[in-house]
Amino acid sequence: MKITRIETFLVPPRWLFVRVEADDGTFGWGEASLEGHAEAVLGAFEPVRDRFIGSDPRRIEDIWQIAYRGGFYRGGPVMMSALSGLDQALWDLKGRHYGLSAWEMLGGRVRDKVRAYAWIGGDRPEHIADAAKARREQGFSAVKMNATAELDYLASPRALEEVSERVRAAQAAGMDVGLDFHGRVHRAMAKQLAKALEPLGLLFIEEPVLSENPEVLSEISHLVATPIALGERLYSRWDFKPFLASGAVDILQPDLSHAGGLSECRRIAAMAEAFDVAVAPHCPLGPLALGACLQLAGCTPNVVLQEMSIGIHYNQGGHDLLSFCANPDVLTPVDGFLPIPTGPGLGIEIDEDKVRAAQAEPHRWRNPIWRQVDGSFAEW
Repeated sequence: MKITRIETFLVPPRWLFVRVEADDGTFGWGEASLEGHAEAVLGAFEPVRDRFIGSDPRRIEDIWQIAYRGGFYRGGPVMMSALSGLDQALWDLKGRHYGLSAWEMLGGRVRDKVRAYAWIGGDRPEHIADAAKARREQGFSAVKMNATAELDYLASPRALEEVSERVRAAQAAGMDVGLDFHGRVHRAMAKQLAKALEPLGLLFIEEPVLSENPEVLSEISHLVATPIALGERLYSRWDFKPFLASGAVDILQPDLSHAGGLSECRRIAAMAEAFDVAVAPHCPLGPLALGACLQLAGCTPNVVLQEMSIGIHYNQGGHDLLSFCANPDVLTPVDGFLPIPTGPGLGIEIDEDKVRAAQAEPHRWRNPIWRQVDGSFAEW
């Protein structure tokens, strides 16, 4: 069995799909989306094709090791996103070949469903309340929201109270709430905000500071009992290793389209389990990324939550999570949970005709840029 084709597709709103095909006609899909940098990932697939067309697609671990270690330079968002999409597609292909779900090949199912949450936005408490109610109607019992626009090194105490008001509005709508600081908050304000929010009983606070400031993260972890989550901007088990060793993080959030795919994120989760740390994969992406996450949840004991994007957040130009999915029921929350797919591979059926048609207008999505009131750059 040999790989004959490795194709990539830029599909709206901002996704990069991967399709791997073998000489017997078996195929698999994956997702290598790297928001705002899709063209760089496309370039990273050139050496992938040179190395692996002609390889046995069933030798997933061997391919992973060569893709990661074989080019001397390793890691980082671009190369790891390419490897992630390839890895997902190989698990999907192998599962289709043998008629098995990826979770079955990775040791068998530990759960039937996983709790899901979705993002909400709004500047005012009433907007947050409306968005939270809409998510409840979609089948969610938990949401995540941004804490704030970027807070400068010092900000008004009123800004902290506004965050609390928005959280209380979502909770009043019957939702459990995770709060994403998004690395927008500097040390002094991050400590104050984390402390002010502690009485509200949040599911977690995410990226209270950027991961390049691990000493501040450790300081905040000693200030509050609220679970601290981090990891969407880390790309391998080696990136996660110091955060586990420091004890500063309670929930790891690897992105299966950035952090080495299903193979590497399964290893990251196993590392986390040894430190009594939970996993809640980052996934504001498309159906294949979410399908890979659900395969991880199916076979991994310490996965506790699954992020998903749907409808009122990422729907751009008519393209939402389900636009290219031919079996949308497997990605529809019920009573706050997503079922673990039971189909072969990733369990996601892609409408290939739609994907190929989308190539007529490939996306050129870029991250928005914001500025502070004084004109200086503000973190996304």
